[in-house]
Amino acid sequence: MSGTWIALLGFGGMLVLIAMRLHVGIAMFVTGCLGYVYLSSTSALLGFLKTNAYNLFATYTLSVIPLFILMGALAEQTGLSNALFRAAAASIGQVRGGLAMAVITACTAFGAICGSSVATTATFGRAALPELLRHKYHDGFATGTIAVGGTLGILIPPSVILVIYAITVEQNIAKLFMAAFVPGLLATLFYFGTIYLIVRRRPDLAPPGPARQKGDRRRHLKTVWPAVLVAILVVGGIYGGIFTPTEGAAVGTIALLVIGLAQRTLGWAALRTSILNTASTTAMIFVILMGSEIFNAFLALSRMPMQAAEYITSLGMPPYGILAAMLALYILLGAVMDELAMILLTLPVFFPIVSALDFGMQPDDLAIWFGILLLIVVGIGLTAPPIGLNVFVISAIAKSVPIARTYRGVLPFIAADIVRLVLVLLFPGLALGLVHLLT
Repeated sequence: MSGTWIALLGFGGMLVLIAMRLHVGIAMFVTGCLGYVYLSSTSALLGFLKTNAYNLFATYTLSVIPLFILMGALAEQTGLSNALFRAAAASIGQVRGGLAMAVITACTAFGAICGSSVATTATFGRAALPELLRHKYHDGFATGTIAVGGTLGILIPPSVILVIYAITVEQNIAKLFMAAFVPGLLATLFYFGTIYLIVRRRPDLAPPGPARQKGDRRRHLKTVWPAVLVAILVVGGIYGGIFTPTEGAAVGTIALLVIGLAQRTLGWAALRTSILNTASTTAMIFVILMGSEIFNAFLALSRMPMQAAEYITSLGMPPYGILAAMLALYILLGAVMDELAMILLTLPVFFPIVSALDFGMQPDDLAIWFGILLLIVVGIGLTAPPIGLNVFVISAIAKSVPIARTYRGVLPFIAADIVRLVLVLLFPGLALGLVHLLT
């Protein structure tokens, strides 16, 4: 049996294991080990595991992941998420749909110090949903807005998904953060426009908020200076070349820790919760990384990625047609798979294909552009039916809201995301312009 068929059987077997509720990292690890032994030998597998496991986790670059996760956990425990939402609501909450726009604004700001979509969704599900419902917002529109706003946690740099993508394809993390900035801000603007159009067509979904009291805006804006300071330190420092992404994550974490202790918003219990949440999330990510490492080694032995690249490029299809088909497949996969597992599972097959296509740009630019396109489709997958992880997260918080209503609430935002995806696909400068300007 050829290596390609063995690889395809491996994919099928791994999906069966995942369907049986086995952890995706364990499923990838088991399948990869069995395939590696079949194509090579048990002693070769043990030799690979003996060296590669250490080399993978001893990588300095990986330390940025727990640091960014801890930074987001500290921001939530210190109450910054609530402060961001209240400040945004005090500024624009009076207009029809203003509180929904305040959620998007707060998610954008929180995304600059978090980097996790699920964490952003859960945070604002607790901070904003009660206020939206109290002001008579339609429940499906409210939960849908929060689910979509959560995707800004990975679209606005820093992003854990981008870090893992950069490590996997051996690209510069800081350049990928720069490339994500404009598409991330476009997401915020497109979500604003979507909310405006929705409430203009269906005014009953979002009544106007209460009139702003004198001094409300100034009082609430004073409470968000820690978030602004940390965002400037981290994002500005990375973009300005003052420090690396890992150093930036460490600076942001220490800054939030000092601010929380100084303002007495971070007690020992909250600090312990932040550390435990960070440890459990990081362990989950690292298990998936280890599983993908052995599964990718199995695919490399099978030569299936290279043969797939050669076959697809020999078909004579236009490069943009091939790329569009890949992105459509990613949207479908994202609707039924965890975004991290999806990226680590497909990149060994898809990235060689993309690298072999001629888009008229340098290899590094192509890798960065493809990474941003991938980030956008991952964001779509986080909210798209039939799964959409963010929808499940907000549904776990809003137990009284039927999940079907939340899915209906996110559909207009998914349409806006597809428009943004097409724009970045047709105009790579939206992703690469800032990279070329700052480097």
